[in-house]
Amino acid sequence: MHLKKTDIRNERGQTMTEFALILPLLVVLLFGIIQFGIIFNNYVTLTDAARAGARTGAVSRWSANPSAACVNQVMGASGNLVQSQLTVTCTSPWTEGSDVTVSASYPYNISLLGWVVASGSLNTTMKERVE
Repeated sequence: MHLKKTDIRNERGQTMTEFALILPLLVVLLFGIIQFGIIFNNYVTLTDAARAGARTGAVSRWSANPSAACVNQVMGASGNLVQSQLTVTCTSPWTEGSDVTVSASYPYNISLLGWVVASGSLNTTMKERVE
């Protein structure tokens, strides 16, 4: 078999080699974006749950246990968060015009291909005026 000059200059092998070198970086980048999206979704859910709990606490000063009502509302509104890992505190003097402060915390970790790159806690605090 006789090779032509154009066969020697074929660049298909070079393109495949470059793709094979870049593909792992692209995959890690994609997984990082997915992990960030999940953590951001958890933060938005946590913040919304704390807001709902603060609102419940603001309107339930006449209930038997307004703090428990507040915490229960946060737990109920936490959606897809694992409730055993969710930490909620609800504080107020429960007098008209005072503030209900709801603090919520939820752990996170960013792992790429089995390695934990970062971990910590998502924290949020919401305040509502007691009615």
